[in-house]
Amino acid sequence: MLNVNVVSATEQVWEGKAKEVIAATTEGSIGIRPGHTPVLATLAVGEVRVITAEGKTISAKAENGFLSVSNDLVTVIAGEAAVTE
Repeated sequence: MLNVNVVSATEQVWEGKAKEVIAATTEGSIGIRPGHTPVLATLAVGEVRVITAEGKTISAKAENGFLSVSNDLVTVIAGEAAVTE
């Protein structure tokens, strides 16, 4: 499982275990699953989708931020972020 943190400039928006994270970056769409190589990417305007451990999809609108992956820890840092379930 992945440990995922989605944070905005002012608050933690979502935290939990996930099977997969899909995000729009300035280089294109990226899918993250357990065991992914470390990466640091700039987020494009768009959606970050988190598939939780229970199979539920969490969608976060993320702007002006970064996605970091290291040792099955995924951190999404956005200037603005809001989660819809």
